[in-house]
Amino acid sequence: MAKTRQERSAKAALKRVEFDEKELRHRLRLGTRQKLEELMAWNEIEEISEAIQNLILNAHTLGPNLSYQAIESPRHEIKVSENVARMIHASGQRKAARIDAEEV
Repeated sequence: MAKTRQERSAKAALKRVEFDEKELRHRLRLGTRQKLEELMAWNEIEEISEAIQNLILNAHTLGPNLSYQAIESPRHEIKVSENVARMIHASGQRKAARIDAEEV
């Protein structure tokens, strides 16, 4: 006899407890989601959870040094042009002058 939906749900819940399974939720912006979808297509993976699990397992296999390269976050470099730097400096000078004038 086939199991009912409740029986299947109860069995699945017991397995989640037995294996200490945790649900992870994560929001992705369009560009990151597109990269994940591309990785999945390259490797013929249909489930996001499988792709994420494989990425974690494979990065861990690389060890502490190489995994750092695989999962490091890209850092944005901020460059302030000379013109903008002068404007910021001038603004600071004006503000300092106002504060000095108020103290006198």
